[in-house]
Amino acid sequence: VTKLRMPGNFKSLLDQQMVGPSTEALTESDFPLQSFKPKVQMPFKRIPGQNPRKVEEERRRRLYLSFDIAELLASKGIDSNQLMPRHYDPDNIPPIEETKDSVFPIYLPLKVFDDDEYDCRTPEEWLSLGLEPGSCDRKPVPGKALLPTDDVLGHEDPKSQELIYEWIDVGVLDYDKETELYLVHKTDKKGLVRDEEGRPILNGGITREG
Repeated sequence: VTKLRMPGNFKSLLDQQMVGPSTEALTESDFPLQSFKPKVQMPFKRIPGQNPRKVEEERRRRLYLSFDIAELLASKGIDSNQLMPRHYDPDNIPPIEETKDSVFPIYLPLKVFDDDEYDCRTPEEWLSLGLEPGSCDRKPVPGKALLPTDDVLGHEDPKSQELIYEWIDVGVLDYDKETELYLVHKTDKKGLVRDEEGRPILNGGITREG
C-alpha cells in the first residue's frame, strides 16, 4: 500500500481544469414547473409510430414559449396599444393622413370578439396548475396581459388618452366567475411575483387577515 502523493503544482492544475455549465435549473421562479406544461390530447400508452407523450409535451412547450403575442399581432398589422378603448375627444381628431384606414376611433370592446369555446382549459383548470403536489398553497400561473405601463394613471383612468398599453408578463392569481375577469400581478425585473415586502404571493393574495 502506498500513500497518496499530492503533486506540487496541484493548485495550478485545479485552475486549468475546465468545468462545463450545470444542467440544473438555477433560476429562481415563483411559478410551478407544471404551469408551463401544455395540454396534450394523446394516450398515455405509446402507440407504435407515434412520439411518446413526454416528447410531444416538451416539443409543444418549447414551441409555445417561442411565440410572442405582440409580434404575432404586429405581423398582422395590429397595434396592441390601439386595442384598448379610450375616451372620445372630438376636439383632438387626427387628420385623415394620420388615421390610415379609418377616421373613427375603436369603439368595440375586446370582449365582443372573445370566444372560449375552443379553450383547452377552463379558468379553474388554469388556476389549478399553481398547485404543486403535496402543497396546500396555490402559486401564480404565468401569463401575459395587456396592461398600462403607468400603474397609477391606469387605475385612476384606464381609458385615458395618455396611457400606453403593452403586453406584460404577469402571474395569474385568481378568477371571478361573475365578471369573467382574471386577477393578475405584474412580474418584477427578475420575473418574480412578489408583494411590497418581497414575499411570494400565494393563494390569490388572500391572507389569514383577508
